[in-house]
Amino acid sequence: MIGILARLFIKDHTNTSDTRVRHAYGVVCGAFGVFLNIILFAAKLSAGIISNSVAIIADAFNNLGDAGSSVVTMVGFKMAGQKPDPEHPFGHGRIEYVTGLIVSMLIIVMGFELLKSSVDKIIHPQLPTLTPVVAGILIFSILIKLYMYSYNTATSAKISSAAMKATALDSFTDSISTLVVLASSLIGYYTGWMIDGWCGLAVSLFVLYAGVTSAKDTMDPLLGSKPSEDYVKAIEKFVTSYDDIIGIHDLVIHDYGPGRIMISLHAEVSADRNIMDVHDTIDNIERRLNQTLGCQCVIHMDPVVVNDAATDRMKRLCMLIAKSVDEEFTIHDFRMVKGPSHTNLIFDVVAPYDCKLSETEIKNTICAKVESLPGNHYAVVEVDRPYV
Repeated sequence: MIGILARLFIKDHTNTSDTRVRHAYGVVCGAFGVFLNIILFAAKLSAGIISNSVAIIADAFNNLGDAGSSVVTMVGFKMAGQKPDPEHPFGHGRIEYVTGLIVSMLIIVMGFELLKSSVDKIIHPQLPTLTPVVAGILIFSILIKLYMYSYNTATSAKISSAAMKATALDSFTDSISTLVVLASSLIGYYTGWMIDGWCGLAVSLFVLYAGVTSAKDTMDPLLGSKPSEDYVKAIEKFVTSYDDIIGIHDLVIHDYGPGRIMISLHAEVSADRNIMDVHDTIDNIERRLNQTLGCQCVIHMDPVVVNDAATDRMKRLCMLIAKSVDEEFTIHDFRMVKGPSHTNLIFDVVAPYDCKLSETEIKNTICAKVESLPGNHYAVVEVDRPYV
């Protein structure tokens, strides 16, 4: 159905790399979700009243909340599609992550409400009434929710959307909760066991867990999560494929929403190369990165001395010294500046976040080891942290 709606209402619907197409998918899926959830709310509310089941009634209002979540998703995608303006020069793409967070919060709220009603039902148990109509409504609801989970998951993968992923998870938790409600009604009908409240409690805990998990997934990009390893490797492979580039470091990736990625990096080039030629190469890399990976890129050029035996030897020694402090340490931007009384060895050390040493301790330890080398050597060390 979503495929049909996409062909009808989304221009150039196959071009999901276009932000306008992504946002149109979000609006279409949201509108369809509102329609289905309102139908499910009306059907389940009727079934809950007929069967006198608090679990079914709670599940019905959960669907009403889902309709609200779908409205939030629609509005979020619509707002995320706005063009950059003077107050928001990087666009409004992160609103999509906010939308996913709101949906997650609604899942958590529904979980708490179901928890309260379930506890009340445990204290004051009543045997629900199960009729073929009620059972049919619940089975219909499970199938619809699984369908919603399927198309939201497919759309989430197609347009790489955290908000759609949260909506898909919401649909899946709904199908599980309704399945538990149906099972408790069947058990109560055939055995007389009043486990409606206990089943509602189990469902509420499952919904709460799903909501917290979904909230974490949508908060990570808002806080600035580590980019995927595949994306980092793709950038490194692309940049170093140019002959002028010896290596890269200090790669930083900023995510301002799907389709709005900005990166900066330092590219090491031979100090012997013509600066105008290298500048032209870097301009080409920046432009082609945008065309290939869809990101805005700024590259800082780091000239390094190559094919110098003394520099290479001291760089290897400094690398070994850094590794002796912590095996995970790496160095870059190595320079050797000779003076009349001593030689400065200037370099940056990349230390992982889980390193137990402070930056001051790292500097002092490495500097002491460098100064113990034969000759008059001093180390000028800066400590970096890996952003990828």
